[in-house]
Amino acid sequence: MNSGKAQMRREMLARRAELTAGERAGVGAALVEAVLPLATGRIAAYACVGTEPDTGALLARLDDVLLPVLLDDGDLDWARWEGELDAGPRGTLQPRGPRLGREAIADCAVVLVPALAVDRTGVRLGRGGGAYDRALGRTDGYVVAALHSGELVEVLPAEPHDRPVHAVVLPDRGLVRLPLSRPDGMGR
Repeated sequence: MNSGKAQMRREMLARRAELTAGERAGVGAALVEAVLPLATGRIAAYACVGTEPDTGALLARLDDVLLPVLLDDGDLDWARWEGELDAGPRGTLQPRGPRLGREAIADCAVVLVPALAVDRTGVRLGRGGGAYDRALGRTDGYVVAALHSGELVEVLPAEPHDRPVHAVVLPDRGLVRLPLSRPDGMGR
């Protein structure tokens, strides 16, 4: 594991723990405003937990949305969200209902992913399990990360398996589109 990433994760989690409820809630409205216009087909999203940006208002407005189901091997399966969630592994929330398989994400026009931070070239810092990097390898959908203010950073450590995002949503700036290449050649 990249020690630079591990340190950055600790710093970002500590920063999030200090956010007020009002600061955490600000992303929810920005997500609705930014993502709904992109929702022209099936969307993959996630149910927020803890200090993650609030996805609840967006989920309530979407018609055809898949949510992840974390598998024992650390990969993601998908199920259609129909309004009810169950506790999943590692503190996640996951939809009830039939599992659609790992490849179900391939049909999604937009994929909303969690992130602790994203850099200006689209490199995403997740929790470190690699589940989303594997899943993003199965889709050509438009990848968007939800962030709190201050989580769009100049540069993050990147590894060859990292899958970049196309855009981020910030509470104070809405949808911010990002380039998909880095000077060091990392990324797609």
